[in-house]
Amino acid sequence: MEKVLLVIGDGAEVIDTMVPLYRLGEDFQVVKAAPEVRTYHLVQHHHDPSWDVTIETPGYELNSDIAFRDVDPSEYLALVLPGGRAPEFLRYDQELLGITRHFFEHAKPVASICHGIEILAAADVIRGRQVTTIPRCRLDAEFSGATYVAEPLVVDGNLYCCRYKRECSGWMKAFVTELTSRTHQCT
Repeated sequence: MEKVLLVIGDGAEVIDTMVPLYRLGEDFQVVKAAPEVRTYHLVQHHHDPSWDVTIETPGYELNSDIAFRDVDPSEYLALVLPGGRAPEFLRYDQELLGITRHFFEHAKPVASICHGIEILAAADVIRGRQVTTIPRCRLDAEFSGATYVAEPLVVDGNLYCCRYKRECSGWMKAFVTELTSRTHQCT
């Protein structure tokens, strides 16, 4: 069974993480990668119009399967970068940035939602591409040389970007279609 690498970390958003985990897990072996092998704490985001910022509350706990330093990216079909606050910290992990670059150097499928764009920006892999993300991460994309598009789903080559957790369904449907197409080409 083909493997998909799902990046997790403390502060990853529950829906941004669990939807890909379960949907991709139907057809692929999903391997959860993080800075270390341990339990990570996901958060739920709530939007209250009376607040200027997103409200976070504790969500589920999730165990990683492998540390970034032990990942051989050549063993994986695709990479998924969930949103939430985790990418804000994970983007400084040089092992993760190297893994991310591998997927772009080899034109392997990459899915990013919400703050996942921060990892792509830090890895310098979105220059010249069209992307989407939440509006508050637009500058991360544009300062990294990407063109921001205000759409629920933007596909540019091997990159599948989504803005919000409420748009996960179409994002995962398109991504699974691409992965299935690639696995059928290999058989």
